[in-house]
Amino acid sequence: MHLSESARVVFDVLAGTGTATRPQLAAGAGLSKPTVSSAVAELEAVELAAHSGRAFGGTGRSAAIYRLGPAAGAVLAVDLGPAVTRVRGCALDGTLLAEGTGSRPEAADTVRKVLDALPAGAPLRAVVVAVGDVPTRDREGAGERPATAKAGPVFDAMAVALPEGVPVHLENNVNCAALAELHEGAAVGRDTFGYLRIGVGIGLAVVIGGRVLRGANGAAGEVARLPYPWDDDRAPRHEGLEQRMGSRTLLRRAAEAWQDGDGPRPRTAERLLALAGQGHATAGAVIASHAADVGRLAAAVAAVLDPGLIVLGGGTGADPQLLPGVRAELARLSWPTEVVSSVVGDTGTVAGASRLAVAHGIQTVTGAVRAKH
Repeated sequence: MHLSESARVVFDVLAGTGTATRPQLAAGAGLSKPTVSSAVAELEAVELAAHSGRAFGGTGRSAAIYRLGPAAGAVLAVDLGPAVTRVRGCALDGTLLAEGTGSRPEAADTVRKVLDALPAGAPLRAVVVAVGDVPTRDREGAGERPATAKAGPVFDAMAVALPEGVPVHLENNVNCAALAELHEGAAVGRDTFGYLRIGVGIGLAVVIGGRVLRGANGAAGEVARLPYPWDDDRAPRHEGLEQRMGSRTLLRRAAEAWQDGDGPRPRTAERLLALAGQGHATAGAVIASHAADVGRLAAAVAAVLDPGLIVLGGGTGADPQLLPGVRAELARLSWPTEVVSSVVGDTGTVAGASRLAVAHGIQTVTGAVRAKH
C-alpha cells in the first residue's frame, strides 16, 4: 500500500493517540490543517482511518473525531515462557483485542485461539515472539529464529499456527520485560537502567536513553555467560553463573541446609520464599545468601554500566525480601545504585512484546525505515 508522506505521519500520530480531531492531528504531526485534511481523506479512502463522532468545544463549534479504520489491522505478541505461554492480540493503537494463556506445549493452540478471537477481516500486520534466547537469522536468511536449542523446538511448533506472509520478529524475553518496566513499571521516568531477571535462569536487559541495547550479536545482557567460577583452582564453566543462581540450585541449597525440625522441604522457589516470609529461620538464611549472590551480580552490572537504577524481576528476583540483601552487598562492592523490585509481574514480557508488535505493525503500514523500540 502506497501512502503519501503526510498520510504516513498522520497515521503514526493517530495510532499513538487512539482518537484525535484534525487540529490535534495537525499539532501532533507538525503539519498544516489543509495538509492534514488531505492526509485524513487519503487514509479514510483505504479504511486506515474512520470517522468516530464529533467533539464539541466551549464555543459551540464541533470537530470531527477520527480513529483507526478496519484496514489498520492488528498485531500479535507471544511470550514463550519456560512454563507458560501468554498471547495478546492488539490494535495498532495498543488496544487489547484478545488474549490467552496456556502451557508451553500448548503454545500453538493458544496462538490459534487468540487469532480466532481477533476481529474478522482485520489484517495481521506483525508478530513479536519473546523467547528466552538470543534471536538470530536462520540459515536461509528468510527470518529470525532462536540461536540455540533452548527455545527452538517450541518456537517451531508455535510458528505453524501463524499466517503465512506476516512479518515475525523475535525478541529476548528479558528485553521485552524491561520495556514494560520502562513504560508502565518500576522504571517509569527513567530512561537508563538495568533490568535484572532472576528465576529459573538469569538475564539482564540494558536500557540506555529509552532504548534497549542489543549488541553486535543481539546478546547484550546475557549475564549467564559471565565467567563463573573464576579463581585459581577452578576453570569457568559454560553458563556456570546461571547454574549457580538459577532456582534449581537455590532449591538444592535449601535442601542441603534443611534441618530435621524444619518441616517439609520446599519443592518450589515460591514455597521457599513464602516460608522465609513467614519467619522460617532456615528458609530465611537461604534467601539471605541468595540475595547476597544477586547483589554481587548487581555490582558487576553497576561496574560495567553504572545505570543508576537496577530493577529486580523474575520469579525469585522480584520478591521484595531480596531487596535488603541485594542493596547491602551492592553498597559494599560498588558505588550508589538504586535497586527496586519489578512491579509488572508475570505479564511484563507479553506487555513489552505487545509494545514492540504495535511499533512493527505501524511500520508495516507506513513503510517506515524502522520500528520504534
